[in-house]
Amino acid sequence: MDREEIRRRLAHLPPLEDLLTADDIEKQRDNARALLRPAAVLVLVVNHAAGATVVFTQRTSSLPAHAGQISFPGGRVEEGDESLEATALRESREEVGLDPERVDILGRLPEYRTSTGFHVTPVVGWIEPPVAFTPDPSEVADLFEVPLAFLLDPRNHRHENAYYKGRLRHYWAMPFGSRFIWGATAGMLVTFQRVLDRA
Repeated sequence: MDREEIRRRLAHLPPLEDLLTADDIEKQRDNARALLRPAAVLVLVVNHAAGATVVFTQRTSSLPAHAGQISFPGGRVEEGDESLEATALRESREEVGLDPERVDILGRLPEYRTSTGFHVTPVVGWIEPPVAFTPDPSEVADLFEVPLAFLLDPRNHRHENAYYKGRLRHYWAMPFGSRFIWGATAGMLVTFQRVLDRA
């Protein structure tokens, strides 16, 4: 799928209820009961000649939140950010050294409410190679890319569950080789796939 097709589909988002399963809707409602802080992440598509990829980071084990987890570059909204797009680009510059001037913003995905107290807006961006990253070692333990085609294939989406703090939790997962993409990051990708498939 090319850049303009993704842009077109993001510009015509269906209602969130049409994108989520009953379990997803219940989880988002449960998470919304808490006081949520605004955040934004960048779903960065790199247009390699061999096929588009999406950029992920693995967070360092020393971070106070989501330590060691796989995520998109991004973070909480700060005073002075002019938009959620500005938040996603600022955080991406700070975390992985991404030049915001090189990123073509294609649109937003629906807000995702996490159980850790954030309402996160995924911002979809597009970049042409070559791309140079300089990850901040205090925040990023590793940076890697996964083929977009893999992420958008529903056969690679697993709905799993586990007990956490005495409660059965349901979450999406997309194992890729030795990488285990799960939780909110995987949930946003499931929504991305459904947006592109329905539009």
